[in-house]
Amino acid sequence: MKIFKRVFVAALAVAAVSVFSSCAKKNSRIAPDGTITLVVWESTNGPDEFIREAGRIYEETHPKIKIKFVNVELGDAVNQIALDGPAGVGPDIFAAAHDNLGNLAIGGHVLYTQNPEQVKEKALASCTRALTYDGIMYGYPVSAETYSIFYNKKLISESELPKTWEELAAWTEKFNAENPGKNGFVMNIGAYYTIVFTTADGNRLFGPNGTDTANSNINSPASVRGMTFFQSLRKSLNIPAADLDTATVDAAFQSGNAAMHITGLWNVVNFEKAGIDFGTAPLPSLPGDTKPAASFSGTRAMFVSAYSDFPDEANEFANFLMSDEMQLLRFKITGALPGTKVHVDSPYLSGMMEQLEYAFPMPSIPEMSKYWNSMDNASKNIWDGADVKKELDACNNAILGK
Repeated sequence: MKIFKRVFVAALAVAAVSVFSSCAKKNSRIAPDGTITLVVWESTNGPDEFIREAGRIYEETHPKIKIKFVNVELGDAVNQIALDGPAGVGPDIFAAAHDNLGNLAIGGHVLYTQNPEQVKEKALASCTRALTYDGIMYGYPVSAETYSIFYNKKLISESELPKTWEELAAWTEKFNAENPGKNGFVMNIGAYYTIVFTTADGNRLFGPNGTDTANSNINSPASVRGMTFFQSLRKSLNIPAADLDTATVDAAFQSGNAAMHITGLWNVVNFEKAGIDFGTAPLPSLPGDTKPAASFSGTRAMFVSAYSDFPDEANEFANFLMSDEMQLLRFKITGALPGTKVHVDSPYLSGMMEQLEYAFPMPSIPEMSKYWNSMDNASKNIWDGADVKKELDACNNAILGK
């Protein structure tokens, strides 16, 4: 009986400490005058500047709200919210890519969008689709993205731009032979980009709606044909997979040593600062096709944490980030395509917007989390000469847990 009493008392003590700790964490974000501090997780190199400036503007009309930026990179937020949220030290709002939505929703880490109909009316249709999981919308889109061909106008004219991947390969081989030390074309060969080569004949990862958990389609006949062609591009870009990472290929274009590069609007500011005179164009068509190859489209959203003590205030600020003023500010600072229908002026939008018509949202089902490493490895191995079918079969098995 004494043992039971001691255990019971100890349990009460632990519970009391837990409650006190939770209250202390909550109260630490409320100043004596009632001012609430909302913590926002975002990445550096542009998004951080946007959140700070948006917060300053918001505070002018909401004197009882303070916005605090905390650096948590986009790729780290999903894992970190699962740890910091329940511990009471997480954010009120955090940025994440939409393909993580399945895990975030199933894990109970994010709240529903408070005003989904208003968001649907204001946002790009591709963004609202991307942020809908199992019929429910989560988060507020702040930018949309895909990738296309960026071309250096000093090295290739608009009239020379290849319309097909076969033409790109031939032009690149000729350019490389005539321009030692330069490349006609470079690209990152990770899974985000190589998905392009699997999309012939309407083939799509996890089916047409991105929700087929029984078939990834990454090893379908169309995928095998497309990735076999991808492997043939090694003749035009004779660089090992290990040397085709994002930093290296971005630097090649930024230094004026590559005529064409596959990237997105997030690189516009960097390329402009480097003094590159460039344009954008849709991707070439795959063998046997006549329209631009399909690319992944992504939505960057601000999600309200399910662990926030101030969900109404957090939703209001996240919604504010979708206003025309804030979307134009974000575009000016980051160069990223707005997630809403607001009009922006940019010489680089035409090619990107055309490509967006052929893009498809990255699937957001939980199985998507297994796609990235599996397809990254398969793509690199295929590029370096491995058997295409075997690599894609192994990728499919890893994704589906076979």
